[in-house]
Amino acid sequence: MGLSYSERLNLVIPGGAHTYSRGDDQFPSNAPQVLSKGRGAYIYGPEGEKFLDYGMALRAVVLGYAQEEVNLAAIEQIHNGNNLTRASLVELEAAEVMAGLIDSVDMVKFAKNGSSAVSGAVKLARAFTGRELVVRCLQHPFFSYDDWFIGSTVMNKGVPENIKKQTLSFTYNDIASLEKVIAENPGDIACVILEPATSDEPCASKYFPGKTFLHDVKHLCEKSGIVFILDEMITGFRWDLQGAQKYYGVTPDLSTFGKGMANGFSLAAVVGKREIMELGSTKKSGAERVFLLSSTHGAEMSSLGAFIKTVEILRRDKVIEHLWRYGNELKTLGNELAVKHGISEHFRFMGPGCSPVYVAMDSTKNVSFEFRTLFSQEMIKNGVMMPWIALSYAHTKAELELTKVALDKTFSIYAKALESGVGRFLEGPPIKPVFRKYN
Repeated sequence: MGLSYSERLNLVIPGGAHTYSRGDDQFPSNAPQVLSKGRGAYIYGPEGEKFLDYGMALRAVVLGYAQEEVNLAAIEQIHNGNNLTRASLVELEAAEVMAGLIDSVDMVKFAKNGSSAVSGAVKLARAFTGRELVVRCLQHPFFSYDDWFIGSTVMNKGVPENIKKQTLSFTYNDIASLEKVIAENPGDIACVILEPATSDEPCASKYFPGKTFLHDVKHLCEKSGIVFILDEMITGFRWDLQGAQKYYGVTPDLSTFGKGMANGFSLAAVVGKREIMELGSTKKSGAERVFLLSSTHGAEMSSLGAFIKTVEILRRDKVIEHLWRYGNELKTLGNELAVKHGISEHFRFMGPGCSPVYVAMDSTKNVSFEFRTLFSQEMIKNGVMMPWIALSYAHTKAELELTKVALDKTFSIYAKALESGVGRFLEGPPIKPVFRKYN
């Protein structure tokens, strides 16, 4: 008998995938070990198995897999050469689209992944302020694979000690925690970085009536000469066409985008104020240079063509409004079914409508990886992959009905597991957190 797909993957790829979130330890044992393709809201296993998908390529797909107009726009740029000796016309057009779309954007630097873009923003902040320390939000799980961030996590093996000390943290929606860090490190902090929102949205402002925690963060940054960075990898092109910064009415100094901006094609960006961004330029004679981002494939034309077309479709088809509407319907449906099965105190859909989350709890009402695994396992049995919830324009009423059927059957098993123990129903090991000290 030959090796399984998982065994083959782990034999040649550390972790079995090129993103830890796609690894075996992030899915129940009955999940397909590899996927062959995606179409619309569906993914397919190597033998043609079909699943309704709520993973959407780690939230990178916002219109649906293999969206024809986006694919054709990318293919057009492939036929144009895809990567030229100097800046391409589509590179200029894409940068102008980004700068014209979002109020806080004067200049744009494209990259191939979010880690590079966020690290670019951190470098700009350090160069602009002449300071070294970075303060990041502790509740936001991932900013970059670079040492400045990884050194602040429990998976910091391989990161030099001096780098570990350069990144500090604060608590989301707790402005006092940020005030404390700034007070303890006067004149040493280059930037504060956080996501605008995750499952938790910004609470009411301490300093500005009618505004939010994000405005408090900006206020503290301005007062202390700190660069305010919003990481919009997830919130961008989902909360609002102009980002969550538009939705919450706050203007960062720098921000970063990626994931949904090109509907699955590899593209990210660091954007922001001219006075900071132009530190990476070559046009100011005599100015000391900052090596910002420089990549042979950073402005690959196919991805930029996909980005321009994605923005066009997002605007034309009112995709963001669809995401909010579908997500709110999904939350309502799921919570009603949880009540029906008597598990509403142990399973809950919550979060912003455009990006819902679910919380799986055990019989003592504690968040449980075992019960989260059971939920995902049973949903897969019923044809739905829901490792988390990322919505797309391809999720329609038909997909909501399929989800309803799957949830109804899954919650029946969930209720039994609460009564007689989850171990009786799990078919493999529980899902583990990505950031953990040991395997």
